[in-house]
Amino acid sequence: MSKTDHHKLLLDNLSTAVIQVDHKLRLVYLNPAAEMLFACGANRAIGMPVNQLFIENDSTPEAWKQAANAGHPFTKRESQIVLPNGSRNIVDYTVSPVLTPEGYYLVVELQPRDRLLKISKEEELLAQQDTLRTLVRGMAHEIKNPLGGIRGAAQLLERELPEESLKDYTEVIISEADRLRNLVDRMLGPRKMPNLSSLNIHKVLEHVYALVAAESEGSIKLVRDYDPSLPDLVGDQEQLIQAILNIVRNAMQVLEESQQQDKRITFRTRAKRQFTLGAERHRLLCQVEIIDNGPGIPPELLETLFYPLVTGRAEGTGLGLSIAQTILHQHHGLIECESKPGKTLFRLLIPLEQRNEQTL
Repeated sequence: MSKTDHHKLLLDNLSTAVIQVDHKLRLVYLNPAAEMLFACGANRAIGMPVNQLFIENDSTPEAWKQAANAGHPFTKRESQIVLPNGSRNIVDYTVSPVLTPEGYYLVVELQPRDRLLKISKEEELLAQQDTLRTLVRGMAHEIKNPLGGIRGAAQLLERELPEESLKDYTEVIISEADRLRNLVDRMLGPRKMPNLSSLNIHKVLEHVYALVAAESEGSIKLVRDYDPSLPDLVGDQEQLIQAILNIVRNAMQVLEESQQQDKRITFRTRAKRQFTLGAERHRLLCQVEIIDNGPGIPPELLETLFYPLVTGRAEGTGLGLSIAQTILHQHHGLIECESKPGKTLFRLLIPLEQRNEQTL
């Protein structure tokens, strides 16, 4: 491997977005992290002026021209840039001139600030999930032990009752003890190791799609927006179906309760490259988004949405999203939620390279 290829390999595996522009401020290189930031492939971007890739303060920064002409490096914090698709990002960036026979080339490192905030939030969410699982396991132990004693005592008492009619009371005790035990088991989520195998995420989504299409009977428009280039991932197909189905059914129930005419759920898949999830960076992630156009989730529920028994619906149990998050945690992934009136998005992030160990 040549020195140039070695340097390119290092840049390609950085989580920091790096671009290189020549002395005329034309793009000559983007690493994969930059392609993700700008939502633009390198083949299309190479050769274009940098101000076609993004706009800062509605113009090409004068400081960039000075850096290219005189070789002056500079750093800018919390700069708002506008991307070709119209979206806005807050980034920190550093411009470092490199002298070549053709003049100064600029190596630019960009660090999205909004992504750093999301990483911090993901770390907090993962820590909350771990704490919550420990709490629920302890609570389950404390509840199930006395429940077993209550149920056993009721069965013994039932055998000693002199009248058959009195057994109605012991049957109530036994059935309620069983109901509470089942509730605790559901709060714990899946209790077995994932049965990992290679699977196509679109096969999982198509299974959920078919179930929801049959249940909604055409009252809700279901939209597919798949990335066919996604490679297979390693996971438990049944558990992933359960996680996605819990999310989609929640969306379906909210839409059915709303009075709006246009009801729509979108299934979207994308790949995420060089993506930091919590404290761990992954070379490639599978991103599944479930989007509905319902009334949205109340802001006061968003922070505790994945806690057991938290629900905004009177007849809801508040366990579906908690179980879905537990399943994603077993796959070393995460579920995020963004919501506003007219759009609720659940984003499932699943590493395409699973670690060897498995966790309950």
